[in-house]
Amino acid sequence: MAQANYSHSNQSRDREPPFLNVTPIQFAAKSADLFDEVANQTAITIADSGDKNKSTQLRKYYDELCMWDQKIKQDKQKYVEYLPLIKMLNAKVAYANGRKLVDDNFVKLMRHCLSQLNENEESFKTCKLFFEAFMGFYKMHKPK
Repeated sequence: MAQANYSHSNQSRDREPPFLNVTPIQFAAKSADLFDEVANQTAITIADSGDKNKSTQLRKYYDELCMWDQKIKQDKQKYVEYLPLIKMLNAKVAYANGRKLVDDNFVKLMRHCLSQLNENEESFKTCKLFFEAFMGFYKMHKPK
């Protein structure tokens, strides 16, 4: 029986990135585990990206969600007006992907989450809370 070689040097660069399953990330039907186990598993997958997805890079997108949250809290009537600008985060993440700062899994995560935003402000709140939980777990799982 051959023994596996677990050399750490270039192993993460030479293999395919893990597959991100976005199916459990559902904002409309919030499961009890959305901000716990689902966010944790998502963070594990996104953290396993080699030299991409640095926490400072991902934090920029979470910070932007927080900025929009503050604007919405100041004037809830403008949420629908802000929605196209919030969804523009997809373009910003795509740009970062083109510059190899984030990987395809993070693009997929952001697209999936932002696609669930609708004219109900509650969908945005859930999205922001999910990213808050995700970032907490991500910081734990991403090696320095």
